[in-house]
Amino acid sequence: MARILIVDDEENIRKTLQEILEDAGHEVLCAVDGEQGVKLFAEEYPDVVLADIKMPRKDGLTVLNEIKAYNVDCEVIMISGHGTIELAVQAIKQGAFHFLQKPPALIEVRQIVSHAVTAKQQRDELKSFKNRDAEKYTIVGASREIQYLKTQIAKIAPTAGRVLIQGESGSGKELVAYAIHKQSDRVSGPFVKVNCAAIPENLIESELFGHEKGAFTGAVAQKKGKFELADKGTLLLDEIGDMDLNTQTKVLRAIQEGEFERVGGTKIIKIDVRIIAATHRNLEQMIADGSFREDLYYRLCVLPIKAPSLAARTEDIPVLAAHFLDYYCKENGQPPKTFTQDALTFLMHQNYPGNIRQLKNIVERTAILAPGDEIRGDFVRSILDPTNSASDNDIFVKARPLQVAKDELEKLFIQTQLKLHDWNIPATAEILGLQRTNLHRKIRQLGIEKTG
Repeated sequence: MARILIVDDEENIRKTLQEILEDAGHEVLCAVDGEQGVKLFAEEYPDVVLADIKMPRKDGLTVLNEIKAYNVDCEVIMISGHGTIELAVQAIKQGAFHFLQKPPALIEVRQIVSHAVTAKQQRDELKSFKNRDAEKYTIVGASREIQYLKTQIAKIAPTAGRVLIQGESGSGKELVAYAIHKQSDRVSGPFVKVNCAAIPENLIESELFGHEKGAFTGAVAQKKGKFELADKGTLLLDEIGDMDLNTQTKVLRAIQEGEFERVGGTKIIKIDVRIIAATHRNLEQMIADGSFREDLYYRLCVLPIKAPSLAARTEDIPVLAAHFLDYYCKENGQPPKTFTQDALTFLMHQNYPGNIRQLKNIVERTAILAPGDEIRGDFVRSILDPTNSASDNDIFVKARPLQVAKDELEKLFIQTQLKLHDWNIPATAEILGLQRTNLHRKIRQLGIEKTG
């Protein structure tokens, strides 16, 4: 389960602890004094250390301080006699996890060590999650467009200016926002995002500003909004062009005043948030049409930046495809896979109206379905052409009433378009030539559910 180092000059204590912990399934190392303990720690980097406070050559507090100086994630449990409780408390203040009193009790040893191991494992999982998150949000590519984009981000990020990111759907606007946050002085604060297009108009205000208990039917408890959750950090208002005029007015006030009230509340809540807005729409045209507030536009568009389409950076497709393939193989617990050159060439010559999001979906599907560790062009071609896929071809050859077949085809098509556009209802409805309400109705009628 875990690697544990015992540092104690009393042989019977060492043996007792070793037997208890090995019986619990741990790998146990032992050191006879503090000097040997620090040396073993530097060689083995255990998960947990149990160190006696009073030892020859180096005492437990010295061992604790030297272990901490290595800056390695490890929990240290001190072992104290009756006369060293005050020292044990001092050790806790200096970063020790807990202390055991001599002679150690079997149940207490197991419980405290188990808690220490769990704490270490949780931090490891969180670190792994953050690393995966960073990998997921990495801006990949070496094209001139991407180099220019990265230069802009580096200039914009350290400032306090509000940012408006424009670009086609699926072009990576969220990645740009995340990169600005990570390179800003707000990096230790939260990065909160809200998709304005995915939230019904009657709920957007509550989502942004929160609500008090009883503010409306279904408000069974107080809820903090995205503005409040992003305090001291960054708030991404994605697809800001799909926000209704009434909400635009309230967002403008929150930005101007740095404060707001929850829905159904009277308390003024002050916030310190950097706003980044993103949209695939032409906001200047929307201003002319009267569907977007000009004053809000100029509040948001202090520092404009554009996310390039995939069509403008096709030379990045091979490295993007390889990056996504590696990511999805890890995500799905699969062995590493690679694209052959003919597969990469095939991918480079495709059209991507859904931009990077569409390429990601293709690579994810390929990573899951590819039978071997080398993915050839003909396999990628079969993924992109449903008529070459036996599983998808079943929809055409399976016998059933015509209306049933029509419903299945319609469901498959709408489901695909929704996924390509990240379930952006207004954008998908526009592409399909439907009213937003009609698309919502078809989603319900056809039983389409959001996945992944």
